[in-house]
Amino acid sequence: MPIKKVISGGKVPVKVWTDKVEASAAQQLSNVARLPFLFKHVAVMPDVHWGMGATIGSVMATKGAICPAAVGVDIGCGMAASKLKGITANDLGHSLSKLRSSIEHSVPVGFNQNKKVADEVLAWAHWDGFDKLPDILQDLKSKAIAQICSLGGGNHFIEVCLDEKNGVWVMLHSGSRHIGKRIADVYINKAKGLMKKLFIDLPDPHLAYLAAETQEFKDYMRDLLWAQSYALENRRIMMNRVIKDVGFYLDRKIEVETMVNCHHNFAKMEEHYGEEVLITRKGAVRARVGDMGIIPGSMGARSYIVEGKGNPESFMSCSHGAGRAMSRSKARQRFKVEDLKKQTAGVECRKDKDVIDEIPGAYKDIEKVMEDQNDLVEIKAVLKQVLCVKG
Repeated sequence: MPIKKVISGGKVPVKVWTDKVEASAAQQLSNVARLPFLFKHVAVMPDVHWGMGATIGSVMATKGAICPAAVGVDIGCGMAASKLKGITANDLGHSLSKLRSSIEHSVPVGFNQNKKVADEVLAWAHWDGFDKLPDILQDLKSKAIAQICSLGGGNHFIEVCLDEKNGVWVMLHSGSRHIGKRIADVYINKAKGLMKKLFIDLPDPHLAYLAAETQEFKDYMRDLLWAQSYALENRRIMMNRVIKDVGFYLDRKIEVETMVNCHHNFAKMEEHYGEEVLITRKGAVRARVGDMGIIPGSMGARSYIVEGKGNPESFMSCSHGAGRAMSRSKARQRFKVEDLKKQTAGVECRKDKDVIDEIPGAYKDIEKVMEDQNDLVEIKAVLKQVLCVKG
């Protein structure tokens, strides 16, 4: 499908891949479009919804500046998925409660962290980058080490899924944990402080930015890239641990046939329309020609392994999931535990009041989201979860 609508009135147009944008998100996008350093246009994915600081599902190309809040507080948040070689639905059996318990024991969820640090965590090649983080964060190193290979909470998850041919996949969603949030907070506050110091009035204070010639910009880009590497490593080690759990459960060695690990909250220098620009994706996946990506539904809906088509108008991006259709508080008011049980029928997962805000009914229809972006990606595999571990 082509672009569904264009929001005009700002410095650049906002090109939207859906005809449904909530009023609060539309206002955020209008505010973003007024920033002076934007390049060409703002691209908005079909899972768009309001987000703290900047709209989730938005892609900004900038020259000479970056908005830390437009990257978000979970720097490097993203997805990983592995297809397990030669494993089918028949191998898993009918009851997966023991496997779920094993995964929940191996991977800390919520606010929990690892009590014992694995050798492969200590062997990570980029721990020296932590020493360059702001002084205010230096006492968090032991916590950052303990949180590699931990899931976190909210919409983060680990799933075991089946594809159309009953092949088995492991899929997970997580980011840079507490250290990523703290890095984001430091630079969002620095950007706001600079705006006040320079008497720069913005349509939204969360859109405070760091100009490229400043030391703050250079420091942020260095620490941003470190946090993105941390997030990738977090997902890689978690994936290895979950696959090992599947191997213990099946009493056999597991080999991986396909592996995808991609960010959806990040910034990167890229070439678009023949120019070098800084691309900020908040709730969006890079989708150049041949790029593999993951677009999950909710804990009761299908998910997709996709390959990018390199659409230049989206800055070679696609959606990062279904996108929320309602806030967490509204979901808790509207749905009951019985609704959660019905909507997750057939999935081995938590079905209690503490995860009602993640109920499938709180999310947009993933089928419609995929239909709206068929000019951005090609579907390579369709997955349906049979087990879900929530933070």
